[in-house]
Amino acid sequence: MGNRIRKNSARQSSIVPTESIEHKILLIRGEKMILDADLAALYGTTTKKLNQQVKRNLHRFPADFLFRLTNKEVTSLRSHLVTSSSAHGGHRYLPYAFTEHGAIMAASVLNTPRAYGVLWNLQ
Repeated sequence: MGNRIRKNSARQSSIVPTESIEHKILLIRGEKMILDADLAALYGTTTKKLNQQVKRNLHRFPADFLFRLTNKEVTSLRSHLVTSSSAHGGHRYLPYAFTEHGAIMAASVLNTPRAYGVLWNLQ
């Protein structure tokens, strides 16, 4: 019974309004993508931790799950989104962009309640 309560609370804590996610989905290279910083915030972790886990589990991410943006793409995103350089472009490294499948795989390699909640809701 105790496990059931924890699972339900994890499920409830993972609820995120779709409006808060929809504006973070970008069309990049003809694919709907979400940037690493936005995905990390969604899963309740830091971008650094998300990217560390991705690098440690890169074998679980086929080429069509994620890719690194180019300098040109980052510049283009900055100009289209009218963001400051620190919002999406102030990285030391070029950001990752995740497809829907990549975002789900990222949830499977993270150890956060929100990421776990995403996986739980897919079952």
